[in-house]
Amino acid sequence: MTATAPRPDAAQPSATTPPEGAAPAGEEYTHAQILTILSGLLLGMFLAALDQSIVSTSIRTIADDLQGLSAQAWVTTAYLITSTITTPIYGKLGDLYGRKKLFLFAITLFVIGSAACSFATSMWNLAALRALQGLGAGGLFTLVLAIIGDIVSPRERAKYTGYFMAVFATSSVLGPVAGGLFAGQDTILGFTGWRWVFLINVPIGIAALFVVTKNLHLHHVRREARIDWMGATALVVALVPLLTVAEQGREWGWTSGRSLAAYVIGLAGVAAFVAAERHMGDDALIPLRIFKLRAAAVVIGASVIVGAAMFGAITVLPQYMQIVHGASPTEAGLMMLPMVLGMMSAGIVTGQITSRTGTIRIFPIIGSGMAGVAMIALSFVSADTSLLWVMAGMLFLGLGLGQCMQPLTIIVQNAVPPREIGVATSSATFFRQLGGTLGVAIFLSLLFSTLGENIQKAFRAAGPELQQAASEGRIPQGQVDEQVLSALQNPGQGSGVFGQVQNDSSIIGRMSDLVAHPFQVGFSDSMSMVLLGGGIVMLLAFLVLNLMPAVELRSTSASAAARAEGEAGAGAAPGAGAAAGGSSAGAAASAGSPGTVGAHRADTAVDAGAPAPGGGRHAAS
Repeated sequence: MTATAPRPDAAQPSATTPPEGAAPAGEEYTHAQILTILSGLLLGMFLAALDQSIVSTSIRTIADDLQGLSAQAWVTTAYLITSTITTPIYGKLGDLYGRKKLFLFAITLFVIGSAACSFATSMWNLAALRALQGLGAGGLFTLVLAIIGDIVSPRERAKYTGYFMAVFATSSVLGPVAGGLFAGQDTILGFTGWRWVFLINVPIGIAALFVVTKNLHLHHVRREARIDWMGATALVVALVPLLTVAEQGREWGWTSGRSLAAYVIGLAGVAAFVAAERHMGDDALIPLRIFKLRAAAVVIGASVIVGAAMFGAITVLPQYMQIVHGASPTEAGLMMLPMVLGMMSAGIVTGQITSRTGTIRIFPIIGSGMAGVAMIALSFVSADTSLLWVMAGMLFLGLGLGQCMQPLTIIVQNAVPPREIGVATSSATFFRQLGGTLGVAIFLSLLFSTLGENIQKAFRAAGPELQQAASEGRIPQGQVDEQVLSALQNPGQGSGVFGQVQNDSSIIGRMSDLVAHPFQVGFSDSMSMVLLGGGIVMLLAFLVLNLMPAVELRSTSASAAARAEGEAGAGAAPGAGAAAGGSSAGAAASAGSPGTVGAHRADTAVDAGAPAPGGGRHAAS
């Protein structure tokens, strides 16, 4: 089923004066204009980044208050499903109809969903409202990155990486602190403390709406295209069961009937999606020809692998801080600061180098290698390792990850024609999210499947010392300690504490140091396996990224290139005459815009020296 979007009058070149804050036709935005626009975009991105960290910190308190601990995972799953599914949809619609209105719509929907979440009366009610919130969140990251691609050339874009990394750094530190603060208060201004976890998004979102409405002015030429309803429907059919089983599979059992049904339905949806995209051609939600561009294919493939390693392995680090080092959720968030600072520093430095020299290909290769080595080094961490050594490893890990994030986005945006920058950006983001979801599911399954055995092994090794300490009266006679000691003396009694600790790790905090230590050893041993696996996966990304061809960054923004392309196309229209066509083409060339040529130059970044249309060869300029 397809629909056709009418070609509006806006598609014709206009000589009207651009709005205040917009770049004049054929010209680039100034640095001051870009910073003004960035203020609104970063507020929108901050909304999504803060929400992820603040909710994860307070979800346990929320579940306890709403008496729905068993449904806790569905709150995360619902948000994940809707935000992931809508990511490529926002990207495609932004290319067709313009990104400003879509961005405002995404912020509005996110704010409405956030406000509604604050009035949830049950965990199932909250899960449904989080799904609504996710419908808006899916557009925040991808549209921000695409809009930056519209207004800044790939080479200059790297210079603004520091601003994005600062947003992530601030949200990574502020989120756990704010989440712990809100969750720890009984009431704030008449509302239960945890409800402010969602209410805080409302004023930030309203500020973002105001700034974006006032300052963001983008030139956009709407184009005639079919709407890929078949592809969107197939994507929903594919992702809902697969993402659900990824989140719930550990509880259901990976080979249970429900899991197998999810696999079958999901794979059928994937097959239907591929068929629909092949049928839709250039109008597809994710055009399959993008994968024929070598640079884009490498980036998308690497995004899946990097997402799996990064999100999957890093998930265990805050838990390590809380379980092994006794940190609170807020303290654990602050302990992640070295990694965040490493990411921000690497992003700023690589951005400045790219802006000045045009060099970008080498950074994700070096970064993935560093991140892989750092994860493997962190896999040697034990329950007795000094926190300083752990933080040093996290800093090194951050320095590696910081070289992978923005450079990969810039490379894939540069590899496609300017009019498809939204599809390219959303595709890379979409596949990174999928990789992250799979990584979290696989690595957490590895963690908990080995945790029980590792704890038992640690207790067998520490058993004689514990029994001697108990006989000498060096272990306080607390209820939990007595259960553990009883289990050591008689495995048939009191062993429930070993199973309980996998569902409620806070019980370790109620143990004496001597009794808690074997639990901490067991967890750190399981965490080491996760980090080792993450390191190996990241090194696989290193190998894939070495397949990246030479990359030549465009020197004009996507919007300037699209304007020049549109003017050249209008000048070359039937009846315009050869002279008019030559004049328009010359104007586009003199403006320094790639225009249609930009698409071929992007292909140069895909296969250096590949035959150009017409049998010629592109030369790097």
